[in-house]
Amino acid sequence: MLCQGLLRFGQKLVRRRPLEPPVAETSPARRLTILDLVALGVEHTVGISAYIVAGDVARDQAGPSIVICSLVAGLTSLLAGLCYAEFGARVPHSGSSYLYSFVSIGELGAFITGWILILTNVAGLAIRIWAWTLALDCLFGNKISQTLQEIVSPHVPGVFAEMLGLFVMFLLLFLLDLLTWNIRQLSLVTNVVTLVNFLVLGFVITSGFIKGDLHNWKLTEEDYIQAGLNDTSSLGLLGSGGFVPFGFQGIVRGTATCLYSFIGFTIIIIRGKEAQNPQHSIPMGVVISLLISSLVYFSVFSALTLMVPYYQLRPGSTLPEAFLHIGWAPAYYIVAFGFFCSISASFSVYMFPIRRMISMMAQDGLLFPVLARIQTGTYARIASTLIFGIITAITVFFFGFTALLDLISFGGLLVFSLLAFSVLILRYEPEMQNGGNEAQVQEENGGNEVQMQEENGGNEVQVQEENGPAAEKLILRGQFFPGSPTPTPLSGRVVYVCSSLLALLLTLLCLVLAHWPGLLSGDPGPITVVVLLLVLITGITGVIWRQPQSPTPLPFKAPALPLLPLLSIFVNVYLMMQMTALSWAGVGVWMLIGFAIYFGYGIQHS
Repeated sequence: MLCQGLLRFGQKLVRRRPLEPPVAETSPARRLTILDLVALGVEHTVGISAYIVAGDVARDQAGPSIVICSLVAGLTSLLAGLCYAEFGARVPHSGSSYLYSFVSIGELGAFITGWILILTNVAGLAIRIWAWTLALDCLFGNKISQTLQEIVSPHVPGVFAEMLGLFVMFLLLFLLDLLTWNIRQLSLVTNVVTLVNFLVLGFVITSGFIKGDLHNWKLTEEDYIQAGLNDTSSLGLLGSGGFVPFGFQGIVRGTATCLYSFIGFTIIIIRGKEAQNPQHSIPMGVVISLLISSLVYFSVFSALTLMVPYYQLRPGSTLPEAFLHIGWAPAYYIVAFGFFCSISASFSVYMFPIRRMISMMAQDGLLFPVLARIQTGTYARIASTLIFGIITAITVFFFGFTALLDLISFGGLLVFSLLAFSVLILRYEPEMQNGGNEAQVQEENGGNEVQMQEENGGNEVQVQEENGPAAEKLILRGQFFPGSPTPTPLSGRVVYVCSSLLALLLTLLCLVLAHWPGLLSGDPGPITVVVLLLVLITGITGVIWRQPQSPTPLPFKAPALPLLPLLSIFVNVYLMMQMTALSWAGVGVWMLIGFAIYFGYGIQHS
């Protein structure tokens, strides 16, 4: 009895959401071409990060090597983007990584993905409000912040003056959200504002190569002394000079923070339902937009670190301030205007991803049903805006800007890892039989949900043994020399188990590489552990590699399976190991709240 109860409980955790086959659409809603998707992805990727991320990362984490951080972060996102692209071709439905997880690794993985996406979107909203306050302040020559400090600071602590500015900006965003709710013709305005943003960034890049000094990439400690920074006790460690002043660890740490800059490409997946020929346009849009965004960030960060020595960048500094350093005061206001346009380009949809995710999870029964109306109801929309505004203010108050960046990057890396795992599972699974009718069958037999799950998803091997003439047996030789050229239920289950083991082993490997100090000193203990882990990883990867892949023709498939998803998981987890304890604690508390909701309500009502 206990074993049967545990079996049913485990089957609930991995039950998958059935998808109806895509219906041919002639609706004018499908209007986005590949060029539109590329523009959309670049617009949401190359935004406020170009103006605000470099100051913190270059000064305290990477120095001039921030340009390497941007390339590595772009490559990391590209690995995830290839996995997203295969999902876009395999599951051409409008949604997000939440939907992809639900149809591949099951309900628990989908809930974790959706819950993390809610957290990252709330943190992104907090950064956006903070950045818009900063952009307006730059546009008016920092007079807004000075006025607030003069009026408020004599009476209350300075932090409340900053919070007052954020509160005023939130009220402005709330009014804009209400005013633009029923406005449909905003694409032209958004495109114009985005064009202005890219023209300004082009001006920054050109100026950096004109006024830049290569010596800023070759700084030594003598330059610090000549600049009057020989006493660094109040400034923190400035590194050891050169192009990589903080060493390899600084590059890795900077890459983890810079990943925030590339998460915006997922808007292509969210808007996939509006794409013409989504099986082809979504993969192309993801890959091309990430390549363009990486090139833009590399150029902007290069220009900034060439114009200004990294140690002269102050925390919270913005891109326009670099032109004050080189004496181009008029250019300061030009770039500040581009900063304002960048944050304003998406003001009409700043709350959309949060509402959409909560509504999808509520419709699937994972969250409370009242939340399903958050996307459509008038009063629910207003109430949700106010609630998220309060949560955002609390988030900014307790975390701060750099911690929010790490929080978003942490969530993005976790979701990327789950998606890479999902691609690995789906590629080696047998074809679903009667997949389009599963939902209807489950509706007609609502009381037998667990039984249907066992028949369609969780107990396929038993079904085949009862109905198939040639029952499969799990033998070692059969794992390296499978007898079937196409996936079978047994081979799919082998890949699922092996992939889970690989995820665990890769996490242990990253933990050893990141936090075992004796590794670089030649200590035989950690070296032996690393070699043993690599041998196990190689052997299990070989088992997966020998399994037959799905022969289903797709317009796009992620290349080099199973290596590419495993490499993506390894890089993502290793970067997560570089995050601060505050980021781990914040995500941990958020997940505890989520698990309480899921195991207390969602698992019974899904």
